[in-house]
Amino acid sequence: MSRVVFVLLPGFHLIDLAGPAHVFDTAAQFGHPYRLEYFAEQSQVHSAQGLPVAAETMWPTTTSADLIVVPGGRAPSLRGGPEVSRELGARLREHHTAGGFVVSVCSGADALGQAGLLDGRECTTHHQLQEELARRYPSATVVRDVLYTVDRRVATSAGIASGIDLALHLLAVRHGAALAGLVARDMVVFLRRNGDDPQTSALLRHRSHLDDVVHRVQDLIEARFDETLPLTYLSESVGVSPRTLTRLFSRATEGLTPLRYQQILRLERAEHLIDHGATRETAAAAVGFEDARMLRRLRSRGPVRTTCR
Repeated sequence: MSRVVFVLLPGFHLIDLAGPAHVFDTAAQFGHPYRLEYFAEQSQVHSAQGLPVAAETMWPTTTSADLIVVPGGRAPSLRGGPEVSRELGARLREHHTAGGFVVSVCSGADALGQAGLLDGRECTTHHQLQEELARRYPSATVVRDVLYTVDRRVATSAGIASGIDLALHLLAVRHGAALAGLVARDMVVFLRRNGDDPQTSALLRHRSHLDDVVHRVQDLIEARFDETLPLTYLSESVGVSPRTLTRLFSRATEGLTPLRYQQILRLERAEHLIDHGATRETAAAAVGFEDARMLRRLRSRGPVRTTCR
């Protein structure tokens, strides 16, 4: 079981805590064991919104599989924010040195900076604090206009809701795109890409919509992508006409038909198999193509990764 330890500093934002916590708690509900713990140097910490939160004051025993998350807080400047004690800074560094991930949300990046974890790394924070963060930690590279950064097991996010985006990204990296998509759908949030990051799998890229009919068809296609699934069968499975399904699917996925979506999934899987040593013929058969000619034809169209919102 992996721990997610939230380090609560005085004046932390509730959403900076609750957003990522909800992501990992939902992942646990879907069978991925995460245990959420809350640490503070005082037994009770007041949030920026006035709600007092109880926390453990004894630092937990962590492993490299665990995550430490520092939510941000409300302050007119980083200089006016909470100071990280020498002991807490050492704890953060020790966890990272041992191979663990250290994460911040919004102005929580300043705590990582005080611990020396931003030096020589890319990082980000709330747009109103980026200039100050760059001045306070000149050895860091502050990246603007991104939702989050991940640099050698130090992850930072821009602010407020972007903590959810970063948590979903970490789920995708640790467990695959399908779980991140499932969690995002359960939370009714959009999966947003991160600026210049490489395009993500179709399992994420075409799931950022709220059409339940299309989601159910996508679930079916993803579970049986190597089978022949006629449009009439798909439409009957969700109780709409083929024409209605085609219209709904195209609107939700930025122009794709169910068949094209299935082809993209097959092609992505075939590319994965080929990258891991399979021949084109073996990969084509494994994903449901009758022969390698269709696979070659689809590959010749260029990368399957398309721009998403």
